[in-house]
Amino acid sequence: MEKVLVTGGAGFIGSHLCDLLIAKGFFVYCLDNLLTGKRGNIKSLESNPNFKFMNVDLIKNRIDIPEVNYIFHLASPASPADFKNLSEEIALVNSLGTLNLLKLAVDKKAKFLMASTSEVYGDPEEHPQKESYRGNVNSFGPRSCYDESKRFAETLVYIYRKKFNLDARLIRIFNTYGPRMRKNDGRVVSNFINQAILERPLTVYGNGEQTRSFCFVSDMVTGIFKAMFSKGTEGEIFNLGNPEEYKMIDLANKIKKMTESNSKITYSDLPEDDPSRRCPDILKAKEILNWEPKVKMDEGLQKTIEYYRSI
Repeated sequence: MEKVLVTGGAGFIGSHLCDLLIAKGFFVYCLDNLLTGKRGNIKSLESNPNFKFMNVDLIKNRIDIPEVNYIFHLASPASPADFKNLSEEIALVNSLGTLNLLKLAVDKKAKFLMASTSEVYGDPEEHPQKESYRGNVNSFGPRSCYDESKRFAETLVYIYRKKFNLDARLIRIFNTYGPRMRKNDGRVVSNFINQAILERPLTVYGNGEQTRSFCFVSDMVTGIFKAMFSKGTEGEIFNLGNPEEYKMIDLANKIKKMTESNSKITYSDLPEDDPSRRCPDILKAKEILNWEPKVKMDEGLQKTIEYYRSI
């Protein structure tokens, strides 16, 4: 049985990836220090003999695994609230943590996948963003702990590919939503849904004209899986996200309607360095991975609303 390591495996996206890998017949090492991940996200897997949870800090500890064939590196706090409260931890897990995993991959001759982010594009001047776009990023600002450490992680992957001929690939994850996303993580979908459920004002930043694209988590983990296991992915970078754009004000009104909420919409100052537009060009993922999102926004939002109501 082939063995897989998922770092950040008790997190939002990581736990769904663990579910998929177990269903596909792999033995899964789930590594997480539970800084933002939750043990409850993997509760259904812990009795499975092909699943092992490891409470390990990638920054501080040696990773003691006798054998691993594939490494998915998803470990990093990633929400806007984390940029303020966990800035040092974010910078270190994406730099030193990534370096430790790359050394492990070389030692075990494992295939490696680095989960990067659309944040490497910053406030983009190209729209939609292709993988070849080099970004418009502020290295000295409130988002830089995440933006710049992910860009550095990408550089480390490049170095290890060239220096050690490591079989590695990068994915850049665009906005993802769905069950298990933290209720208070500060992302717009979770904010709007929980404000609407509680009949509190929905907070729209700026004038609400800025856009984002939203990918449901089941589509995202399918894309991540394909990026690792499809032919022709070694050394490649793939945007993974949904190219359908939504204005924030339109999303707020949609969620109000779907939750049958009487919440009012209020406006607040736009956060510093907040991108005005963010949308992936996924042509490369379509052509090489035969992947594109399947879950429609209304369907995904309904599942997410039901999840938050259940907790």
